[in-house]
Amino acid sequence: MPTALITGVGGQDGSYLTEFLLDKGYRVVGTVPDGQPANIDRIRHLLDRIEIVRDDLLDQERLEKIFLDHRPDEVYNFAANSVLAASFRQPILATMVLAMGVTRILEAIRKVTPKARFFQASSSEIFGKPAEVPQSETTPFHPRNPYGVSKVYGHLMAMTYRENYGLYACSGILYNHESPRRSPEFVTRKITQAAAKIKLGLSKELRLGNLDARRDWGFAGDYVRAMWLMLQQPGPDDYVLATGETHSVRELCEEAFSHTGLDYREHVAQETESFRAPETAQLVGDPGKAHRVLGWRRTVSFRELVRMMVDADLAALGPE
Repeated sequence: MPTALITGVGGQDGSYLTEFLLDKGYRVVGTVPDGQPANIDRIRHLLDRIEIVRDDLLDQERLEKIFLDHRPDEVYNFAANSVLAASFRQPILATMVLAMGVTRILEAIRKVTPKARFFQASSSEIFGKPAEVPQSETTPFHPRNPYGVSKVYGHLMAMTYRENYGLYACSGILYNHESPRRSPEFVTRKITQAAAKIKLGLSKELRLGNLDARRDWGFAGDYVRAMWLMLQQPGPDDYVLATGETHSVRELCEEAFSHTGLDYREHVAQETESFRAPETAQLVGDPGKAHRVLGWRRTVSFRELVRMMVDADLAALGPE
């Protein structure tokens, strides 16, 4: 039975990956940050099948003890505050976790379990203001926020340990991936939750920023399958994980509200003060390499994803 260590196991990706690996017969050890309440709502139904460990990515000795105690064969690093705006409010903390945290994990692997295979959750934000559209694994980095800058550091550190220490270290350059388990701070969940609330008479209006902003949105359940596939290859490499298409916030609103029988134009108000500055340029990924090498394809379309999220919010908010 192979052992997988998942940092940030309580997040969206951690929960989907945990289910995926358990189905494949893995022993799963998940870490949650010390010093704060454990975020286990998304994995509550799995707690009798996994091991939960408290970690501190700023404590090297403690991190190495986790590796000594559990001897993982595969390591998936999701430890991060993935809300981009938070990195502007706390840039030093974002850097410590997203950049130095990756280095500490890689160093623990090098010292304790050098045969372990490592997946780093990289991000499309490393491109920020992209030099080309779509972006591929060879597109130059140009991050435009502290989150993106820190993700570049982690991405390059994984590459450094791969090339200089011979570790099996991969980075998945993840474009926006959503699900019913997405936090309400993200615009996708904000919209689907609002559509459900308005349909159920629990709210009347949703206020948003730039409705014409476009993103490459996929389903998180599809993306964790690609992460696992990356660690099953003969050699380590980096891959863009994306759909290759973009949709606007307006399209998302239209799909979510129409699924409940509503017209979004009657309920969504645009407020210029909510526009993100600087607004990210056209980020759309080219998943060609993942298609060719991993044999990976997404299974959930944009329309299916939005409807899945709306249905889940309706079920969660509706009468028992």
